[in-house]
Amino acid sequence: MGSCIICGKSVDGRICDLHEEDVVFEFRGNSPDQLTVDRYYRGTVDGYAEFGVFVDIGDSVTGLLHRSELDQRLESLDWEAGDIVFVQVQQVRDNGNVDLGWSIRQSENGFRGTLVDDPDQGAAYPKEEAESESGNADTAAETESAAEQSTDGESAAAEATEERAESTADSEESTADSEESTADSEESTSAPVDERASASDAGSPGTSEPTGTTEPAGTTEPAGAGESESTAGGAASAASAGASGAVVEEPTLVDIGSLADRVGETVRLEGVVESAHQTSGPTVFEVRDETGSVECAAFEEAGVRAYPEIGADDVVRLDGEVRKRRGEIQVETEALVTLVDEEREAVEERLDEAVQSEAEPETVEALAADPVAEALTDEVRAAATAIRRAVIEERPVVVRHAATADGYVAGVALERATLPLVRDQHDRSDAVYHYFDRRPLEGGVYDMNDATKDVTRMLDARERHDEKLPLFVFVAAGGTRESLDGFELLDLYGAGRLLVDDVAVDPEIDDAVGTAVAPAPGNEDAATATTLAATVAASVNGDVRDDLRHLPAVSFWENAPESYVDLAAEAGYDAEATREAREAVALEAFYQSYEDKRELVTDLLFGDGDGPGGLAGHVSEQFREKLDTEVETAEASLDHQTVDEARIAVLDTDAFTHRYEFPPTELLLDELHRRHRGEVDAIIGVSEDELHIRSDAPIDVRDVADRAREWVPNAGLTASSAHDGKLEYVAGERSAVLDTVIDVVADEVA
Repeated sequence: MGSCIICGKSVDGRICDLHEEDVVFEFRGNSPDQLTVDRYYRGTVDGYAEFGVFVDIGDSVTGLLHRSELDQRLESLDWEAGDIVFVQVQQVRDNGNVDLGWSIRQSENGFRGTLVDDPDQGAAYPKEEAESESGNADTAAETESAAEQSTDGESAAAEATEERAESTADSEESTADSEESTADSEESTSAPVDERASASDAGSPGTSEPTGTTEPAGTTEPAGAGESESTAGGAASAASAGASGAVVEEPTLVDIGSLADRVGETVRLEGVVESAHQTSGPTVFEVRDETGSVECAAFEEAGVRAYPEIGADDVVRLDGEVRKRRGEIQVETEALVTLVDEEREAVEERLDEAVQSEAEPETVEALAADPVAEALTDEVRAAATAIRRAVIEERPVVVRHAATADGYVAGVALERATLPLVRDQHDRSDAVYHYFDRRPLEGGVYDMNDATKDVTRMLDARERHDEKLPLFVFVAAGGTRESLDGFELLDLYGAGRLLVDDVAVDPEIDDAVGTAVAPAPGNEDAATATTLAATVAASVNGDVRDDLRHLPAVSFWENAPESYVDLAAEAGYDAEATREAREAVALEAFYQSYEDKRELVTDLLFGDGDGPGGLAGHVSEQFREKLDTEVETAEASLDHQTVDEARIAVLDTDAFTHRYEFPPTELLLDELHRRHRGEVDAIIGVSEDELHIRSDAPIDVRDVADRAREWVPNAGLTASSAHDGKLEYVAGERSAVLDTVIDVVADEVA
């Protein structure tokens, strides 16, 4: 039995039920199920998402403080990564996710006490006991105590500081009998590689400074140099002579992948800084080379930024001792410098070659016999490599696809392939929502409105969360020059771009994207965006190849190639099942068209029990009812005209359709075209300021616009989407534009 630290009541532990919400707990466990629901915990901000803030509780557990729990807008929070915050644990889910609640008390002084929640010790105990047991009577022990409340890297740095202090003390004692020896030791520090080393470190074994040496070419000395013993270590970065005159060789340059076999050794690493994170103890740098990445703890003093001149994306040379903390390899930094010029280029080239080699797919093969896809093997390989490389480099992959059945199915094929790679690359369970995003587009054009939204989001993520610029993958959209302005805006910021489309790509667009996977002119009818995207997806991740077999057949509204029909049948999808899946996706694509609906669309395309009575079958039935009703109304209102023997059907979509209800104008016109093929040569849908053309004849809407503009020069007539057969004009010239376009189209199809 114990006593409540607030009221003194006898309890099992140190706090009674009445006052448990009056104290804050410091968590020292390593599993979410060790947390206690309703308790308030001290945490640190890990990062932001659109839906809330991720908070680290202790060293090993992260929870989500959802935006709905905040007492202010998420955008108005001034928390930065690493800030100490106080939250309440509301729920620990079966999958390990932790739901957090807001605390109006955002300082430790707001609570009436602090307890340590250490599952290994059983009941919680006062923080004061933990501090007294840590033996913080001297400076070295204080540092160790501070580090224990921080990350694994902090623990490593604190312990290393104590060891260095002991080593320095031993060295000073061993040289105290000889003034001459001491003088020699001081003289040996006259040309230090790292100004952080102190004179007393010169006599310490393994840390003596070189005599008459300089820093390696291409390096810069770290700013903020001082004489602190806790940051000594420059001697490890170059050959040096100690007080005894013995030469100490430079550390051996090794790769990060070999560190597990070098625990206890002082080594040299060369790589790029992935991130630099300041804790309440050391500064933790994550360094990556061609074989992996490792956390490196650099300690100035508790909470003080070490090597402030070095940040993310710097190419560095680091010397330090390899240690193992709680099963993880870490490096205690002794010297850290940036590389420039030839040395930097050499490291960058080495890393680039390694990443490129890892990212290239082993095989590139079409899902079925498909001459169009097979002719694009090189382009498919380049696209798959770009996506795989983005995952390896921990850059988000953003798929921008048309909000059509083909666009959704093609985008989902890439999603299906990429998400497992993201999971393998990141430990966090929510990484699939941070490093892969699928954002539908209203049409087949990526315009300045879309590009501005994307640039705003990516710059905000870079500023607030130090997120890398994403790779944008355009699917069933962007193949025509109407998207050029949007691509150029992305290019100004250096964001990656690749394209998968079912139309022949305009030359301007081919130059504006890194890779374009698209059919050659004349082959458009034999391909869909899905047939090409599924081929890319199977190359990105061969493990999901079987999952994708039915998707190409789903994407064809008619005349699906026999090879893809057979492939779908092998996967258990007959003609009825593929039709239901296609129609179900088309219906859901219309509603909330700007949302990816990831889980819903996954259920429609990959769910168990689909078919008659299944989810796809149920949604498909709604699709058919809504479409048939609208088609019946439209057919009764078609204006049939014959111009120079060309049969033209005109539909006033303003007057005879429900423009803002399902089906959308484009899908309705597609269905009318399919049903009346052979009866008319072209169907034209006209509204107040838009006009859509459907025909089996190869009509170039840009040419139509150019020819019509000669007759209606003041109509502002433009081809707003060659991909979708769409023209735009000013409303006041609607009648003149329609008459002129009918004449031009009749001439094209006659």
